[in-house]
Amino acid sequence: MRLFVGIPLTPTVVDELSKLATNLRSKEDNLRWAQPASWHITLQFLGATTQQQYDCLVQSLRELRSPHIPIRLQELDFFDRAGIFFADVKPAPALLVLQQRITAATGPCGFVPETRPYHPHITLARTTKEGTQALRILKARISTQPKFSVSMADSFALYESFTGPGGSRYEIRERFPLGS
Repeated sequence: MRLFVGIPLTPTVVDELSKLATNLRSKEDNLRWAQPASWHITLQFLGATTQQQYDCLVQSLRELRSPHIPIRLQELDFFDRAGIFFADVKPAPALLVLQQRITAATGPCGFVPETRPYHPHITLARTTKEGTQALRILKARISTQPKFSVSMADSFALYESFTGPGGSRYEIRERFPLGS
């Protein structure tokens, strides 16, 4: 199993991002646009996971308590080196605390935290091999930053990632409520 922990998006956020992506997408842009069903905010990437680690993870994550998390998208941005177009997520204190608690909870199960600083975001598109200048063209098309609604996340989830020729597909294996 290839796993990660993330926050599923509310229907309001998915709707706003879907409209935005529809307006920005073109058939000739050489980008792989993520499907709305795959949008999420990653809290920790775990990678290859054994059944024993999975059982440990589920138990550890069930014990976490956190309030609902305010989700506020900020602006559209790019990880140029990685070839990623994304919506930036404001790192609200409750989101950062949850991410740190999850990282601490997964440690005893054999997972090592990222060394890079946590940067919450929602990946909207990636470049293809032919799309090296696609991000520059897309950047030029974004003349103003959109305004997004604030939503409240009421759960986080353990996702399984399945890779394929058309990109990755994600399935929620377990869901964990927030607000307690």
